[in-house]
Amino acid sequence: MADEKQVELFVKAGSDGQSIGNCPFSQRLFMVLWLKGVTFNVTTLDMKRKFENEFLKNLAPGAQPPFLLFDNEVKTDTNKIEEFLEENLCPPKYPRLAAKNPESNTAGNNVFSKFSAAFIKNSNPGLNDSLEKGLLKSLAKLDEYLNTPLPEEIDQDSTEDISTSTRKFLDGNELTLADCNLLPKLHIVQVVCRKYRGFEFPQQLTGIWRYLRSANACEEFANTCPKEEEIELAYAMVAKPLQ
Repeated sequence: MADEKQVELFVKAGSDGQSIGNCPFSQRLFMVLWLKGVTFNVTTLDMKRKFENEFLKNLAPGAQPPFLLFDNEVKTDTNKIEEFLEENLCPPKYPRLAAKNPESNTAGNNVFSKFSAAFIKNSNPGLNDSLEKGLLKSLAKLDEYLNTPLPEEIDQDSTEDISTSTRKFLDGNELTLADCNLLPKLHIVQVVCRKYRGFEFPQQLTGIWRYLRSANACEEFANTCPKEEEIELAYAMVAKPLQ
């Protein structure tokens, strides 16, 4: 079609120099483009290769993957790219992906910071329990949001009292920008905690487990994830052994 946009997403390559590397920002934009339904290409960049470093310097000086080439115009900064795509790939041709409920955009925001800023970098066994509790508290707060019915789930005319949500995602049964932001990070937390701390998300966090199952059943999430080995490798030097 004459009006079809030329879109190319450049992301960080994995350890083999070709597959998708560990980068929640890359996956976030990959998911957004997939959900928009636009035709696009994905190019992985191996920053260890001189040729690809030179290519990057020429195409997007000072930038690091992910970045976007949209009709030959370079777009950098993940948040700005997301805003640009939402404004330019819009109805009637492309769907809007913004969450309807503002709370969906902030739910789970502190899970990744609790994980990355302290818990996984801690090497002191004496601090592990308290840091784990901090991570669990942030996970429990996310779980509470996922299990609390959204306003649209409550039928004011019904005699049934819906106490627990059955929705698949943060803002309903469809993936939104909020999920594109949270899911890649939540997946990293799950994989890295299991590998380097022997820590699994507790089964009583039923909202989170429902959320993850729903995500893994969606190609927009499952097919944009890096391999678990790539995530583990990326954190091999970050995750401090307890000693």
